[in-house]
Amino acid sequence: MTSARGELSLRPITGLDELDRFNHLPYVLNAEIRTDLAEGRRRPEWLWLALRDDHVVARAGWWSRPGDEQPLILDIFDLAGDVEDGVRLLQTALPAVVPAGTTPPEHSRFLPPDWRDDPATRIAAERRMTALRQVGAELFVERLRLEWRPGAPIPADSGRLTFRPVRDPAELIGLMTLVLDSTLDAHSRDDLTRMSPEQAAHEQYHGELARYTSPHDWWQVATLADGEPVGFVIPAHNGYNPIIAYVGVVPAQRGRGYIHDILAAGTRLLAAQDVPRIRASTDVGNAPMAAAFAQAGYVTFERQIDMVWR
Repeated sequence: MTSARGELSLRPITGLDELDRFNHLPYVLNAEIRTDLAEGRRRPEWLWLALRDDHVVARAGWWSRPGDEQPLILDIFDLAGDVEDGVRLLQTALPAVVPAGTTPPEHSRFLPPDWRDDPATRIAAERRMTALRQVGAELFVERLRLEWRPGAPIPADSGRLTFRPVRDPAELIGLMTLVLDSTLDAHSRDDLTRMSPEQAAHEQYHGELARYTSPHDWWQVATLADGEPVGFVIPAHNGYNPIIAYVGVVPAQRGRGYIHDILAAGTRLLAAQDVPRIRASTDVGNAPMAAAFAQAGYVTFERQIDMVWR
């Protein structure tokens, strides 16, 4: 491909020797890429560059869980040149990275919490999104990335609920199935357009939760005094940070404020491990969950834009 400014070269990096070149464009994930490659979350053939006159004008990178054969998410996409440079890069890289006949994995981008208020940040985000739309992606959801930091207050145990470890996968999948009723989470709602609540819970458990290597006895079921389950919380470590991976209240117990008790319990459990932070996320549109995290001492440190291919 040619341009008045010189030829556009599109290719994956040749190996670790080109990682500094790939990281020439700044982004918060740059510091993790070398470790991700070593631990099998990324592959050199999933890290693509667009070069003009030997200068990086765009890049794209995919991520997976260790051991996965296919990428799970396009989590790096940056432009230093024209939008068209990014379009051409994606048009070339996508067929090489994504197996034929499959839908490309979603794109996720971290942004400052006030990204729309800063003209340079907003324009850069809009240019990336324009390029992605030109290759078939569409905006799916905007999310809050949340963080609890040591020293932040944690609500005291109200004594209303009793907590015990999850007994077995079947119990947790059953509770997850119940919690999906009337969910406000965009990804879960999308799953429910294609599968039953039981199938969605089963896929989330085996595809994500069961793969956390942090202790599964951290996972807590909240019950009333008579043992009736009210909800659950899944504290975990995702390989990068301690997280609240999942928290929910069953429909029959909603409206009583139990989410605050359950989230506080999960936060206390992780805080007791002397962690440097606890992270979580929720959709911007899930106002009740966002309010629960705020009450538990979490602050919004970033926002996240998700785009998908249909």
